[in-house]
Amino acid sequence: MSLSLLSILLGTGFAAPAIYGLLRPAEFQNTMKEFSRSNNWGYLLMTIATAWFLFLVQQEDISDFAAYKNLMMIGFAAIGIGTAVFVRDFLAVRGAALVMLLLAKLMVETARWVDTQWRLVIVIWAYGLVICGMWFTISPWRMRDCIQWATGDLGRLKILCLSRIAFCALVILLGVTIYRTSPSL
Repeated sequence: MSLSLLSILLGTGFAAPAIYGLLRPAEFQNTMKEFSRSNNWGYLLMTIATAWFLFLVQQEDISDFAAYKNLMMIGFAAIGIGTAVFVRDFLAVRGAALVMLLLAKLMVETARWVDTQWRLVIVIWAYGLVICGMWFTISPWRMRDCIQWATGDLGRLKILCLSRIAFCALVILLGVTIYRTSPSL
């Protein structure tokens, strides 16, 4: 995948909830407050994270562990399923944290070979996702607290949504201009 396409997809995907938050702030506020304890979101995000991780392990050339690769795949799948079944407290947050970490990996790997300093926008964003992903994995209640703070006041919510839309517009603009024309290393 090219950095241009990835940045357009990321910008669009991350702007969509913010646009919804601007158009229907009260509904968005309620939806976000329920997110951290939502089992449905948790099952979906854990399924995505587990499948994505298994895909990455399958693609990896692990010569030292080649004999154990199938056992590793079964073990990792069992961990993903077991987490969804036995660790349902803040499951949506844990799933979101894993998706953040996997998305950050994709972002850094895609931006690595683009010859422009503007790629650092995506790389810094990815490292921010890594920090958030680790933080929310260790203490998932922090995401609930962040969501409560962000949605606690409608004025603050609108400012945060506008800021997110502005950043996503920058990422999309970079995707359709600079990233499209930048040569790969």
